[in-house]
Amino acid sequence: MAKQLDKKEYKKFFIEIKERIHQAQYDALRVVNKELIQLYLDIGRKIVERQNALSWGKSVVETLSSDLQKEFPGIRGFSGRNLWYMRNFYALYSERPKLQPLVAEISWAKNLVILDKCKDNSEIEFFLKLTKKYGWTKNVLIHQIENKSYQKYLLNQTNFDKALPVELKHQAKLAVKDEYTFDFLELSEEHNEHQLETALINNIRKFLIEMGGNFAFIGNQFKITVGKSEYFIDLLLFHRKLKCLFAVELKVGEFKPEYAGKMQFYLSVLNDKVKLEDENPSIGLILCKDKDRLIVEYALRDSKQPIGVASYKITNKLPKELKKYLPSPKEITNIVEEMNLL
Repeated sequence: MAKQLDKKEYKKFFIEIKERIHQAQYDALRVVNKELIQLYLDIGRKIVERQNALSWGKSVVETLSSDLQKEFPGIRGFSGRNLWYMRNFYALYSERPKLQPLVAEISWAKNLVILDKCKDNSEIEFFLKLTKKYGWTKNVLIHQIENKSYQKYLLNQTNFDKALPVELKHQAKLAVKDEYTFDFLELSEEHNEHQLETALINNIRKFLIEMGGNFAFIGNQFKITVGKSEYFIDLLLFHRKLKCLFAVELKVGEFKPEYAGKMQFYLSVLNDKVKLEDENPSIGLILCKDKDRLIVEYALRDSKQPIGVASYKITNKLPKELKKYLPSPKEITNIVEEMNLL
């Protein structure tokens, strides 16, 4: 005689089946996406080859689009505009064969964003790899490109090279930008630290996206106790890839050297009292309204704790004074290669 279903056991069973179905759906979508990207590359290649061999002009694209839509009614993707994208897509990546496996790992819509908005070769590679690595949505990808995340990651000021082991420092560099854009905050230019912290907490999802997508929020005004004294860290995050605590201090003025000393203290306490045994050393990020890069360099030079110093703004325009620090194309390539992105 069949036994009555145990609700607890059945719930576990149902969750297992549901997760297996989701995994199968995801795997199927990945296969379909790879085939679709390969199809678009092939169509783009054939258009380029015919144009080169037969001196066909632009009209071949519109003619082909019209005929394909008649032949395959109801199937989207064969508009004249999309066929032009396929042609340009192939032209771009035909000279970069090592990147072709990467383009198949992200959707066509995300590929088009990169195709439209990224012109520099290293920048294209950067966003292809990070979109795949972090699973950015189309909107997050657009946000990262428009907010100059590429330049900001390469310019970041940290002491990670000296303070972190080799297996962590490259990933840590990618966890900290030189400048963050909080254009989602409804703050005036004149605001205090409490207002900034409250606004970030009220927009925690957007804040974590701007931070890079691999952070989890633990708490604000996180209390640590040393002896009879209590101290409060503005924001405490956890970085999933680095598997470490991330202490964030908010400063509405210019960076001061003493901020680094205070952060070293916080990190020492976190490592001793809060960090779990299987977690990596805690990292600190000091977020200031402004900073003098030379002062930051001196402040971090002899610090043994891993600390980054970044600025923030509440508009999305790149300041003129930051542009002079942008590295040359050759320097950019060297930095990206060092971060194991190429």
